[in-house]
Amino acid sequence: ANANAVAEEVVALILADMRHVIAADASTRAGGWEKKAFMGAELAGKTVGIVGLGNIGRLVARRLRGFDCRLLGFDPLVPGERVREAGIDPVDLDELFSESDIVTLHIPETESTRKLVGPRLLGLMKPGARIVNCARAGIIDEDALRAVKQEKKLRFLNDVYPKDAPGPKTVADIADIMMPHLGASTVEANEMAARRAAEELIDLDECGSTAYIVNRDIPEGLDKAYCDLAFAGARLTRALAGHSSPIKMIETSFYGQLEPYADWLLVSVLSGIWEGFDRLNDHQAALQFLKDMGIEYVNRPVDPDKGFLNSITVDLIVEEADNRLKRTSVRGTVTESRLMIARINEFDRLYFEPSGTMLFCIYGDRPGVIAAVSRRLADLDINIEDMRNPHDPKTNRSLLIFKLNRPVASDVVAALDREIDALSAMSITL
Repeated sequence: ANANAVAEEVVALILADMRHVIAADASTRAGGWEKKAFMGAELAGKTVGIVGLGNIGRLVARRLRGFDCRLLGFDPLVPGERVREAGIDPVDLDELFSESDIVTLHIPETESTRKLVGPRLLGLMKPGARIVNCARAGIIDEDALRAVKQEKKLRFLNDVYPKDAPGPKTVADIADIMMPHLGASTVEANEMAARRAAEELIDLDECGSTAYIVNRDIPEGLDKAYCDLAFAGARLTRALAGHSSPIKMIETSFYGQLEPYADWLLVSVLSGIWEGFDRLNDHQAALQFLKDMGIEYVNRPVDPDKGFLNSITVDLIVEEADNRLKRTSVRGTVTESRLMIARINEFDRLYFEPSGTMLFCIYGDRPGVIAAVSRRLADLDINIEDMRNPHDPKTNRSLLIFKLNRPVASDVVAALDREIDALSAMSITL
């Protein structure tokens, strides 16, 4: 309901700052006539980087096209052609921050995005560039911005805070324009929200629609553990596929008695893949979300002769940097009330519990790899609590799974990747 309101606020903030609207108004009201002091800049011809290309990010792009801006976009979840269809050039974060005159943020605050805009990305920005935050306060590392702002003469336009409440704001010394979280505060946005709420109540009363009930009961006959399995399996699949690779297609298979609950379980799958997708959504919202993202979804008919009983398979087809498509497939089940991952790609009969911190390495099979990884972890005082190490003779690849007693830093994973010449290496905490 408020996407357009936020998009228009972003444009308003940019224009107000570029033309010194606030300071010039105050000066003129005080009797001044400072035309030279308030020499502005034009938006036309500027490069604008949009981080996050959901509804709001795409609307910002649409509004800015009328100003003849060059538009760059970063969203690892949106396929490249979908980005280009919106008139945006898809780039990585480094290129976006280094090329843009203006960077505007439109992503949720999660564990992976908290303080995303830190010393490295801020250091890439052009002198005098602007950064607009109408998303979430925690995305920007305030101390990092404070450290480089004066040196690089960056401009910071802000509408979001850790808490929506009166009182001193920690960014007051670095924000050039501050708004009291007005993104959704338009008559039209509030009227649309009220109208939608009324329509949803009518649908509930007249049609029995439960699409927007936030405390819906799990359908009778479905064990909640399978919702958790769908969530955990999808999150693992996404991590194995790589968070920086845009998703082209999602395929699912729900075996045994789970087949009738495919619509319900899709919501758990999507919330596992996207941290910002709420598990309280319904199937229609899930399908609309995929449509908006330009991602194809297929729920495959299952073959009962495979004997998988109550199992869930999630496949992600992602687009890699060289435009090749890569498939990652994970199958799991529930045994003795415990979630179990049974297969990852060609590696079957794994039967490990997807919980805690896990390290995954796929590599060309050869002796000494387990010893090398174990030695590196031991040097860091990281204990191995469980492990799997299957080998596939057809591909001559092996999979190493270590369950660890504590998280392992990304630079350690990168070092291990290089040391064992892995085809892929990643760590995840569930």
